[in-house]
Amino acid sequence: MENNSAPGKFALVVPALKEAGNLPTLIDRAQIALARQSNDYELIIVDDDSRDGTEEIVQEYSRRDQRIRLLVRKGARGLSGAVLHGWNHTDATMLGVMDADLQHPPELLPTLLAAVNDGNDIAIASRYVAKDSISNWNVARQLISRFGTWATWPLQRRGLRIKDPLSGFFIVRRECIDGLELQPKRTNSESCGAAV
Repeated sequence: MENNSAPGKFALVVPALKEAGNLPTLIDRAQIALARQSNDYELIIVDDDSRDGTEEIVQEYSRRDQRIRLLVRKGARGLSGAVLHGWNHTDATMLGVMDADLQHPPELLPTLLAAVNDGNDIAIASRYVAKDSISNWNVARQLISRFGTWATWPLQRRGLRIKDPLSGFFIVRRECIDGLELQPKRTNSESCGAAV
Protein backbone atom coordinates (compact mmCIF):
# COMPACT_ATOMS: atom_id res chain seq x y z
CA MET A 1 0.00 0.00 0.00
CA GLU A 2 1.64 3.25 -1.09
CA ASN A 3 0.49 6.60 0.22
CA ASN A 4 1.94 9.87 -0.98
CA SER A 5 -0.33 12.23 0.97
CA ALA A 6 0.93 15.22 2.93
CA PRO A 7 2.43 14.61 6.37
CA GLY A 8 -0.30 13.79 8.88
CA LYS A 9 -0.51 13.92 12.63
CA PHE A 10 1.93 11.63 14.41
CA ALA A 11 1.43 10.08 17.86
CA LEU A 12 4.39 8.52 19.61
CA VAL A 13 3.29 6.11 22.35
CA VAL A 14 5.82 5.41 25.08
CA PRO A 15 4.77 2.64 27.49
CA ALA A 16 6.26 3.27 30.93
CA LEU A 17 6.58 1.26 34.09
CA LYS A 18 8.86 2.71 36.76
CA GLU A 19 10.76 4.87 34.26
CA ALA A 20 10.71 8.18 36.17
CA GLY A 21 14.51 8.35 36.04
CA ASN A 22 14.56 8.13 32.24
CA LEU A 23 11.51 10.16 31.26
CA PRO A 24 12.92 13.72 31.49
CA THR A 25 15.82 12.79 29.19
CA LEU A 26 13.56 10.84 26.85
CA ILE A 27 10.94 13.61 26.60
CA ASP A 28 13.57 16.33 26.07
CA ARG A 29 15.33 14.34 23.34
CA ALA A 30 12.06 13.34 21.65
CA GLN A 31 10.84 16.96 21.61
CA ILE A 32 14.08 18.13 19.99
CA ALA A 33 13.92 15.34 17.40
CA LEU A 34 10.24 15.90 16.61
CA ALA A 35 10.72 19.67 16.26
CA ARG A 36 12.94 18.94 13.23
CA GLN A 37 10.16 17.43 11.12
CA SER A 38 6.97 18.71 9.54
CA ASN A 39 4.37 16.51 11.20
CA ASP A 40 2.03 17.76 13.88
CA TYR A 41 2.73 15.42 16.78
CA GLU A 42 1.80 14.30 20.24
CA LEU A 43 3.87 12.33 22.72
CA ILE A 44 1.72 9.95 24.77
CA ILE A 45 3.25 8.39 27.87
CA VAL A 46 1.18 5.38 28.96
CA ASP A 47 2.01 4.66 32.59
CA ASP A 48 1.03 1.35 34.14
CA ASP A 49 0.52 3.05 37.54
CA SER A 50 4.23 3.17 38.37
CA ARG A 51 4.02 5.13 41.64
CA ASP A 52 7.63 6.25 41.20
CA GLY A 53 6.95 9.85 40.18
CA THR A 54 6.29 9.08 36.51
CA GLU A 55 2.83 10.66 36.66
CA GLU A 56 4.08 13.89 38.23
CA ILE A 57 6.98 14.22 35.78
CA VAL A 58 4.76 13.82 32.72
CA GLN A 59 2.09 16.14 34.16
CA GLU A 60 4.73 18.86 34.59
CA TYR A 61 5.83 18.48 30.95
CA SER A 62 2.19 18.44 29.86
CA ARG A 63 1.52 21.76 31.61
CA ARG A 64 4.27 23.32 29.48
CA ASP A 65 3.40 21.57 26.21
CA GLN A 66 -0.08 20.23 25.46
CA ARG A 67 1.37 17.84 22.87
CA ILE A 68 2.69 15.76 25.77
CA ARG A 69 -0.05 13.59 27.23
CA LEU A 70 -0.27 11.14 30.10
CA LEU A 71 -2.52 8.09 30.23
CA VAL A 72 -2.43 6.10 33.48
CA ARG A 73 -3.69 2.53 33.49
CA LYS A 74 -4.71 1.45 36.98
CA GLY A 75 -4.32 -2.26 37.61
CA ALA A 76 -3.20 -2.94 34.06
CA ARG A 77 0.21 -4.20 33.04
CA GLY A 78 1.82 -5.09 29.78
CA LEU A 79 3.66 -3.54 26.89
CA SER A 80 1.27 -4.34 24.06
CA GLY A 81 -1.77 -3.37 26.12
CA ALA A 82 -0.15 -0.01 26.87
CA VAL A 83 0.63 0.55 23.19
CA LEU A 84 -2.93 -0.26 22.12
CA HIS A 85 -4.32 1.94 24.90
CA GLY A 86 -2.26 4.86 23.62
CA TRP A 87 -3.24 4.25 20.01
CA ASN A 88 -6.91 4.10 21.00
CA HIS A 89 -6.63 7.56 22.60
CA THR A 90 -5.39 9.48 19.58
CA ASP A 91 -6.73 10.49 16.20
CA ALA A 92 -3.26 10.57 14.64
CA THR A 93 -2.81 9.14 11.15
CA MET A 94 0.68 7.82 11.98
CA LEU A 95 1.32 5.77 15.10
CA GLY A 96 4.71 5.16 16.66
CA VAL A 97 6.12 3.20 19.56
CA MET A 98 9.38 3.41 21.47
CA ASP A 99 10.57 2.20 24.85
CA ALA A 100 10.94 4.56 27.83
CA ASP A 101 14.25 3.06 28.95
CA LEU A 102 16.30 5.01 26.36
CA GLN A 103 17.38 1.89 24.45
CA HIS A 104 15.80 3.51 21.37
CA PRO A 105 17.42 6.79 20.30
CA PRO A 106 14.72 9.47 19.83
CA GLU A 107 17.04 11.13 17.31
CA LEU A 108 15.96 8.45 14.79
CA LEU A 109 12.34 9.65 14.85
CA PRO A 110 12.78 12.12 11.94
CA THR A 111 14.30 9.34 9.80
CA LEU A 112 11.42 6.97 10.55
CA LEU A 113 8.84 9.70 9.95
CA ALA A 114 10.48 10.64 6.65
CA ALA A 115 10.22 7.02 5.50
CA VAL A 116 6.49 6.96 6.26
CA ASN A 117 5.94 10.45 4.82
CA ASP A 118 7.65 9.21 1.64
CA GLY A 119 4.91 6.62 1.16
CA ASN A 120 6.03 3.60 3.18
CA ASP A 121 3.36 2.04 5.37
CA ILE A 122 5.74 1.15 8.19
CA ALA A 123 9.26 2.09 9.24
CA ILE A 124 11.09 -0.06 11.79
CA ALA A 125 14.34 0.93 13.49
CA SER A 126 16.75 -2.01 13.52
CA ARG A 127 19.30 -2.93 16.15
CA TYR A 128 21.24 -4.90 13.54
CA VAL A 129 22.25 -2.07 11.22
CA ALA A 130 25.24 -1.09 13.35
CA LYS A 131 27.54 -4.08 13.63
CA ASP A 132 27.95 -4.07 17.39
CA SER A 133 24.56 -2.64 18.37
CA ILE A 134 23.60 -5.83 20.24
CA SER A 135 27.08 -6.77 21.46
CA ASN A 136 26.28 -5.80 25.06
CA TRP A 137 23.27 -8.15 25.22
CA ASN A 138 23.46 -11.46 27.03
CA VAL A 139 23.34 -14.61 24.91
CA ALA A 140 19.71 -15.44 25.79
CA ARG A 141 18.48 -12.02 24.69
CA GLN A 142 20.45 -12.24 21.44
CA LEU A 143 18.99 -15.69 20.72
CA ILE A 144 15.42 -14.55 21.37
CA SER A 145 15.89 -11.58 19.08
CA ARG A 146 17.45 -13.70 16.33
CA PHE A 147 14.62 -16.23 16.66
CA GLY A 148 12.06 -13.45 16.21
CA THR A 149 13.84 -12.34 13.07
CA TRP A 150 13.99 -15.91 11.77
CA ALA A 151 10.26 -16.35 12.51
CA THR A 152 9.44 -13.62 9.97
CA TRP A 153 11.07 -15.63 7.19
CA PRO A 154 7.68 -16.50 5.59
CA LEU A 155 6.92 -12.78 5.30
CA GLN A 156 10.30 -12.14 3.76
CA ARG A 157 9.59 -14.78 1.13
CA ARG A 158 6.61 -12.62 0.14
CA GLY A 159 8.85 -9.63 -0.49
CA LEU A 160 8.81 -7.96 2.93
CA ARG A 161 12.32 -7.33 4.21
CA ILE A 162 12.24 -7.00 7.99
CA LYS A 163 15.66 -6.99 9.63
CA ASP A 164 14.46 -6.58 13.21
CA PRO A 165 10.75 -7.33 13.79
CA LEU A 166 11.20 -7.29 17.57
CA SER A 167 12.88 -3.89 17.79
CA GLY A 168 9.88 -2.24 19.47
CA PHE A 169 10.70 1.07 17.76
CA PHE A 170 8.56 1.75 14.72
CA ILE A 171 6.00 3.97 13.01
CA VAL A 172 2.99 2.62 11.10
CA ARG A 173 0.19 4.29 9.17
CA ARG A 174 -3.09 3.97 11.06
CA GLU A 175 -4.87 2.90 7.85
CA CYS A 176 -2.72 -0.25 7.81
CA ILE A 177 -4.09 -1.44 11.14
CA ASP A 178 -7.61 0.01 11.05
CA GLY A 179 -10.10 -2.82 11.03
CA LEU A 180 -7.70 -5.29 12.62
CA GLU A 181 -8.74 -6.62 15.99
CA LEU A 182 -5.55 -6.17 17.98
CA GLN A 183 -5.66 -7.67 21.46
CA PRO A 184 -2.87 -7.77 24.03
CA LYS A 185 -1.82 -11.31 24.82
CA ARG A 186 0.03 -12.29 27.99
CA THR A 187 2.33 -15.28 27.92
CA ASN A 188 3.66 -17.38 30.80
CA SER A 189 6.82 -15.28 30.96
CA GLU A 190 4.67 -12.13 31.42
CA SER A 191 6.00 -10.68 28.20
CA CYS A 192 3.34 -9.33 25.91
CA GLY A 193 2.62 -9.39 22.23
CA ALA A 194 -0.21 -8.39 19.99
CA ALA A 195 -2.36 -11.09 18.47
CA VAL A 196 -4.25 -10.42 15.25
